[in-house]
Amino acid sequence: MQRKSLDLWVGLFVVLGVAAICFLALKAGNMSSLSFQQTYPVVTKFDNIGGLKPRAPVKSAGVVVGRVGDIRFDDKSFQAVVTLNLESGYKFPKDSSAKILTSGLLGEQYIGIEPGGDTANLAAGDTIKMTQSAVVLENLISQFLYSKAAEGKDSNK
Repeated sequence: MQRKSLDLWVGLFVVLGVAAICFLALKAGNMSSLSFQQTYPVVTKFDNIGGLKPRAPVKSAGVVVGRVGDIRFDDKSFQAVVTLNLESGYKFPKDSSAKILTSGLLGEQYIGIEPGGDTANLAAGDTIKMTQSAVVLENLISQFLYSKAAEGKDSNK
């Protein structure tokens, strides 16, 4: 009788372990928030997307309103072209702006949409023209170091 009880607890522990591994795999693959709602594509162009990845969230006012669909490079304008799949329930004015933001100091990157004031809404295939690229930490550090080096050079004269 005691052997059956031990086997039950070991089996339960194994099942919980497999469930935890599946949960972590879904989180790592950004698949834990699958949505089957209708979406419409909107195109944006950025000079630098940093570490933005497909399936990254698109948020407005902190609410997830869509996902990044496709990221490609335009060799004519030398910009990253990002397709946003916005949920059909959320409508944004045509003069809305998009920027790449970071959750926390070193967290995941996402796209934030700020609605404009236009009366016409974005439709499938429209382009958001006002964009702000990602802030790359390495660029900020190098600019800071360069400015400090320039200050030191000027004070030695």
